Amino acid sequence: MIITCKKDAPQDELNKIITKFQNYGMQINQIDGKDYNLLVVVGETAIIDEKRLMCNPYVESISRIGTPYKKVSRIWHPDDSIVDVAGVKVGGKEKIAVIGGPCSVEGLEQICDIAREIKNAGGSMLRGGAYKPRTSPYTFQGLGKEGIMAMVEARKRTGLPIVSEIVSADKIDEFVENVDLIQVGARNMQNFELLKALGKIDKPILLKRGLSSTIEEWLMSAEYIMAGGNNNVILCERGIRTFETYTRNTLDLSVVQIVKKKTHLPIIIDPSHATGNWELVESMSLAAVAAGADGLMIEVHSQPECAWSDGQQSLKPKNFKEVVEKARAIAKVIGRDL
Repeated sequence: MIITCKKDAPQDELNKIITKFQNYGMQINQIDGKDYNLLVVVGETAIIDEKRLMCNPYVESISRIGTPYKKVSRIWHPDDSIVDVAGVKVGGKEKIAVIGGPCSVEGLEQICDIAREIKNAGGSMLRGGAYKPRTSPYTFQGLGKEGIMAMVEARKRTGLPIVSEIVSADKIDEFVENVDLIQVGARNMQNFELLKALGKIDKPILLKRGLSSTIEEWLMSAEYIMAGGNNNVILCERGIRTFETYTRNTLDLSVVQIVKKKTHLPIIIDPSHATGNWELVESMSLAAVAAGADGLMIEVHSQPECAWSDGQQSLKPKNFKEVVEKARAIAKVIGRDL
């Protein structure tokens, strides 16, 4: 529910309304505008008598939000959110973030070498998997803590913030201490206990869309994190599962503008997992930038043919550099930059 109050409403009168809702166990946020004050109420507002509330001389109008997600909704937060990841801004209308790195951390020198290539190419952040949720229990599951600490060293050598995927709540302390942007993978998008736990920390979260999730389900997962108090959420489209088998997944680029209409959260695109084919990554990256995405996350490996996981969708460093250069040109056409 959004209560629009007159601009000349005294703060003590607004406080009375706020206290009333808080007594019902609801959360209420005040937004001060140029010509009005908004009171955004989150909770079960069906018990509120709108007619009685409108009797207040300082209340201009009342409207109910028609979406199940409140904090995520653009109605609650009209301006674009900008998430700060160790100095790298994601969101807004200027810069587009570019995240690059291997699917899996394979060792200290491997990740440090790739980190240097990412930085030299103009990348903003380094990605790398240390804990790997895999379909088969017999495939490589990641180096665990060793992989995280290798990325920490790569950050020391290059200055790039690091991104890595968390798979269980018991690793939260480790990730809070060492990782700049905590990724929730597609398989864990609806791991609600994990989302609740991540809502209690003050660390940016990269939330990937589930394999077969609707946009509303995805945004509701973001709501779980924000309802816990963590507003630093970045959405990531990585392709959804359809009947098509030529590509690994089907990249839904229309979601960029849909998400921007419905929510204030930034959205980035992962063309590597979306296509599963390195030859398609460049074109989908450029299309994502043109569509208005706030960032890209691209898998990069020095020797894809020898990669321990997802080599078929990884770009070599020289190809990654070419993509960044072309993406920058596309970004300038629409008034942005990388």
